[in-house]
Amino acid sequence: MLIDIGELRKGSKVVIDGDPCTVVEYLFVKPGKGTALYKCKIKNMISGSQWDKTWRSGDKLEKADLDERKVQYLYTDGEEYHFMNNETYDQFALTAQIVGDAVNFIYENLDVNMLFFDGNPIDLTLPNFVELQVVESDPGIKGDTASNTSKPATLSTGYVIQVPLFINENEWIKVDTRTGDYSERVKK
Repeated sequence: MLIDIGELRKGSKVVIDGDPCTVVEYLFVKPGKGTALYKCKIKNMISGSQWDKTWRSGDKLEKADLDERKVQYLYTDGEEYHFMNNETYDQFALTAQIVGDAVNFIYENLDVNMLFFDGNPIDLTLPNFVELQVVESDPGIKGDTASNTSKPATLSTGYVIQVPLFINENEWIKVDTRTGDYSERVKK
């Protein structure tokens, strides 16, 4: 499906040179003479590269046919991360490059949203918060409750995070996956 350049907005998804791309910045320029121009910053959704592109009024682009599905993380074999489609039960593997920083927060049976382009996974979206267990942490100093200090703690995924002094080993905490920060203690 083709869309007119005038319909582009920030966040629009289009196909350029066969790859899905998103519009990061969008600027309409009307010079005193000639046709209007659309200056955009484009980001390739597969490689992550960005570049500036200018189109003239009346140009057309192919709209990216993206499909978002809920999938479940199953396991890793050390090289690839295996997921299962929740509706069809089809399984597929992703490289560490596609999974990215999500490896710090994913655990077996976690449901995540995955973005597909032409049937191939290109992006992974985690829930905003996940609950993880603290597997290693130094004990807090007794009586040091007045200051806003923190200590490092290793989570069940291997991720190291700063937590308040009152958090101990084997406790569960809620972690914000967008920032990677401690959110709150969870009672289990």
